[in-house]
Amino acid sequence: MEQLMRDFFLFLSKNKTLTKLAKRYGLRFGASRFVAGETIERAVDVIKELNRKGLAVTIDYLGEFVDNEQEANEMANHSIEAIRAIGENKLNSQLSLKMTSMGLDISDELVMKNMRRILDEAKAHGVFVTIDMEDYSRCQKTIDIFKQLKKEYDNVGTVLQAYLYRTEKDIEDLNAYHPNLRLVKGAYKESPEVAFPDKKDVDENFKKIIKMHLLNGNYTAVATHDDAIIEYTKQLVKEHNIPNDQFEFQMLYGIRPERQEQLVREGYTMRVYVPYGTDWYGYFMRRLAERPANVAFVLKGILKK
Repeated sequence: MEQLMRDFFLFLSKNKTLTKLAKRYGLRFGASRFVAGETIERAVDVIKELNRKGLAVTIDYLGEFVDNEQEANEMANHSIEAIRAIGENKLNSQLSLKMTSMGLDISDELVMKNMRRILDEAKAHGVFVTIDMEDYSRCQKTIDIFKQLKKEYDNVGTVLQAYLYRTEKDIEDLNAYHPNLRLVKGAYKESPEVAFPDKKDVDENFKKIIKMHLLNGNYTAVATHDDAIIEYTKQLVKEHNIPNDQFEFQMLYGIRPERQEQLVREGYTMRVYVPYGTDWYGYFMRRLAERPANVAFVLKGILKK
């Protein structure tokens, strides 16, 4: 049943008609729990509140299905606007982005031009930028572009997904770049030919890549809501005397806020992934696919209206 529900919401996440409707009708039906608003001004207010609680942030202007140059340039402009807002408001925040929003599927020239524009602005404001990993078909291209950008900029990192068989090799391969990596389980529907189908195997691989990356001496963001993975990381760093400034935990805005604040009280860096913007629908559907409890929360919200 849970797998059926997951597949259903992942299917809905790719529906362009529903995406358009969601844009038109705004952040209703519970999405505002997971999305910080549709404008940068609203997002800044949310970040200030999170910072006040001791939480660090990474902000992401949501956008999917970008298929022309003008839209890609506009998406890059939104990222630049967010960077300036971080600098001007002295926020404890980084920036996350998806390269498909910057023109990855249109041309190499376009995506590199937009990425360099963003990273130049980010460098000027002291903002770190993480390139989100998307589905498997774009994985190699994302890594290739990251390697190129890492030769030119210090303020860029990327994401690797524990559910892919290839990830252990990617950790080894990227070690030469001393990368700052966010490690995640992975949220896209992938074939068993490229990804572990069983949660148990994904969890084991997640632990393996966390250990590899930390013991390689690289900065590691462990992005999880899973207490078993959090506890594993705490024990690992204790065992190997890894300082707290070599890693951080990351969670999504609106999911387990009490746990987020608890980790801050325990002395860990805890970063919240805060998405905003009008194109929130696909992101929201993937959150519902990940955790059935989120669906119950949203249904309650709808029924109250």
